[in-house]
Amino acid sequence: MSRRCRRPGAGGSRRGGRRTCRCGGEAGERTGGCLCGRIRFTTRGPAVFPHTCVCRHCQRLGGTPVMWWVGFETVTWTGEGGEPTWYETFEDEAKRGFCPTCGSRLAAIDSDIPEIGINVTALDDTSGADLVPIHASFRDNAVHWLPPVPETEHSTTG
Repeated sequence: MSRRCRRPGAGGSRRGGRRTCRCGGEAGERTGGCLCGRIRFTTRGPAVFPHTCVCRHCQRLGGTPVMWWVGFETVTWTGEGGEPTWYETFEDEAKRGFCPTCGSRLAAIDSDIPEIGINVTALDDTSGADLVPIHASFRDNAVHWLPPVPETEHSTTG
């Protein structure tokens, strides 16, 4: 049975605890992990809402001017390190997962988003067209020397 995605504006609904939509997005499987290899993961389902974020919080979290996120329906943690260590960034609202050995930022869980956010750079293969950012959050906070991500949220390739 193939799973369907929940893309913005696709008319999503919940059935049997799973989110479905009419957009026709097919489920896929991707792998990834941290720099040292202790934490590995497999994602299932389509890539949902790939975007960049330049909020001050993500800048400090990643030690970089921009973070690149995408959501997945299911993430299975594998490898000898198991699940990442979770840091609660906003009490009862959001937490971020990282490897306690090498410090790689891997994932995000937000209370108002059904998918698990994955830092795209933690994926083994970041070349998929469905990973190209369709939105940039907090544009006004971006560093002045980095060109902005084009706003394509309503794109059919997202």
